[in-house]
Amino acid sequence: MRALAHTDTDGLPAEVTSFIGRRQEVAAVKRLLGDARMVTLTGPGGVGKSRLALRVAADLRRAFPDGIWLVELTELDNPALLSQAVVAALKIKDHSARPPIQVLTEHLRKQRALVVLDNCEHVLNEAAMMAQTLLYSAPELRILATSRQLLGIASEQGFAVPTLPGSDSQHGAPYPVSDAARLFADRAKAVLPDFTLTDENQDIVERICRRLDGLPLAIELAAARLRALSVRQLLDRLDDRFRLLTARSSATVPRHRTLRALIDWSHELCTEHERLLWARISVFTGSLDLEAAEAVCAGDGLARDEIVDLVVGLTEKSVLIREDHPYGVRYRLLDTIRQYGRERLIASGQEQQLKRRYRDYYRRLAREARAQLVGPAQVKLLTRLRVEHPNLRKALGYCHAEHAGLCIDMASDLLYHWIIGSHLGEGRDWLERGLADTAGLSEVRARALWACGRLAILQGDLASAGELLAESRALGEQLGLEPVLGYVAQYSGMIAMEEGDTASAIGCFQEALARHRGVRDPAGEVQALIWLAFAHSVLGDAERAVVAAEEGIAVCDAHGESWHKSYAMTALGVELWRQGDTRRATALEQESLRVFRELDDSVGVGVNIDALAWIAASERDFARAGELLGVLRDLWESIGAPLLGIGHLIGYHDECEARTRRALGEQAYQTAVKRGAGLSREQAVAYALMEEAPSRGRSGETGGPSPLTRREMEIARLIAQGMSNKEIAATLVIAQRTAEGHTQHILRKLGFNSRAEIAGWVVEQTRLAGEEPPGGS
Repeated sequence: MRALAHTDTDGLPAEVTSFIGRRQEVAAVKRLLGDARMVTLTGPGGVGKSRLALRVAADLRRAFPDGIWLVELTELDNPALLSQAVVAALKIKDHSARPPIQVLTEHLRKQRALVVLDNCEHVLNEAAMMAQTLLYSAPELRILATSRQLLGIASEQGFAVPTLPGSDSQHGAPYPVSDAARLFADRAKAVLPDFTLTDENQDIVERICRRLDGLPLAIELAAARLRALSVRQLLDRLDDRFRLLTARSSATVPRHRTLRALIDWSHELCTEHERLLWARISVFTGSLDLEAAEAVCAGDGLARDEIVDLVVGLTEKSVLIREDHPYGVRYRLLDTIRQYGRERLIASGQEQQLKRRYRDYYRRLAREARAQLVGPAQVKLLTRLRVEHPNLRKALGYCHAEHAGLCIDMASDLLYHWIIGSHLGEGRDWLERGLADTAGLSEVRARALWACGRLAILQGDLASAGELLAESRALGEQLGLEPVLGYVAQYSGMIAMEEGDTASAIGCFQEALARHRGVRDPAGEVQALIWLAFAHSVLGDAERAVVAAEEGIAVCDAHGESWHKSYAMTALGVELWRQGDTRRATALEQESLRVFRELDDSVGVGVNIDALAWIAASERDFARAGELLGVLRDLWESIGAPLLGIGHLIGYHDECEARTRRALGEQAYQTAVKRGAGLSREQAVAYALMEEAPSRGRSGETGGPSPLTRREMEIARLIAQGMSNKEIAATLVIAQRTAEGHTQHILRKLGFNSRAEIAGWVVEQTRLAGEEPPGGS
């Protein structure tokens, strides 16, 4: 059974239960990935495909310096959204209008990365086509997939995941503990902390595991029964159950019968109300929290105040998996358990009713997030929407299936979720689909049009944005909708700014400000003030720029708001920097950066770091400016929206880059940029906040650029650690002859005759760079 907590920064979840056995399987899959670019682990539900894939991926971190990414497809109900789901899983903050598959191919094109596609069977054709496209366009990419059947593409290598081996020794004889029995004992300790395998109970445990065909999920479900049974009682009841099962269902695959029987038994051991909650929770996708369970599942036989006890009961019975997140406890059903629950829900005749409750709950959540957009609950709500994304997506699908108007209403409410979460393409897609299927005069349609226009502007699609805003304006004027006309004016001003017509933009922003104030919309008001500050700054009107930004900050302070305030502080910081007040400008940019870090707003982070680079250059700290520019190089390229397209800010960026390059000289400049580009997102933000120094020495201290490629440098470091070519091949998942070829290239480039000389050169290079020597000190 997979029990994971999503905490790792490299795309893999952390293991929260021990990994038992599978040494041969792990080694075999790693060998296959060295020879084939795609490996698919196949097998029935519960055999441990996902857990094996994650262990292999974790072992191969060193071989894939550009990242290892888990894409959990269980949560994806709509195959058409597969590419968008992968973009989100790879944490690609794309703000362009490019199709998601193009975003993926361009992002991965030069990367040595491993993508783990988990549970492909329900999107098999789409997964196959996407995998083929990615492998063709990204020559150093590897894909590790799990599925109940092969995807069927030419470059795929299959690996059938076996069940855990048990022991076939004679009853009562001492013999080594099998992997299956070790798994049972490990999970039994979670139920009974004092449980251990002894000479007295080992044979019974081995027989239990053999009875369960060594199926890991079945073993874990059975171990959970020790809360109420002894191992002897457990074995006796398994024998009874499977004798009956075999007699009445001989046509079913034995392992499937085994797992089904265990889940049936788990179901029977639940109380009537626990069974009812199990069925109802199956309507969720991904994870859920207690509040969602209470809102959606209570009623019709389940009191709201008993949900918490039922959740505890299902967790204790290993039906629900608890996950600790930074933002609270959540619960998840394993895919096999969810499918079982969904069958029970359909059989109960309550499926449609639960779908409506589920849909309406997430519509209310989206509406609440919009209503509290400017207020102290803002950050908490926006953070929650991020983790609820799979459920929001599914609820939108239910909305669209019933009535497109429901879909565009909810998708408009989620505008800031699409923006902050970097789901611009998906948000725009929901809005465009819903708008295409609706017509007539309505405030909902008018609002959806300007919301879609806003997303199109952020993607740089100004032509489409203009058409959407024109239709929204026409509806707003016909129906007398002041809020609609306010936002149309505001976003029309953004288009004018992008086109270089700043005077017209100021007129639009002033109109928007008046309309927002007239209907008491603080979110619209502060946005208009922020853009007025930028526009006045473009024209060199410092006084009006400062006044507008400070008014925006005051509006936010009056409502306890932080996200819009951070953009207002950014605008104020830029203007103060222009006036030469670098100390106050730095404080404002760093204060707003802290909020953007908390919300994971990539655009906000980028604008702040860019501004801090300009400030560093103004203070003649050109090494720091170069490092910050290096951070930005990859950031702006990855999200596809440098500086929101505001021309005058791009000019500041270009001027900073040119000045820094002249001051440092080309070689030192490239060294500084490379150093900044090598920082992780977390390290980069901490450096921009002056919480820590960059991981390498200052410009010019590394002795110049290495003559080796990145791959060659990696192999040189492994040589310095004493590895043979065979060991290097295994570590980097490449063929041994490839490792040998790289070694010869390194020797030729460096003019050396031995591996010892390579090792000495690596030690000297790391000393000059101020790093730890290979293998540590």
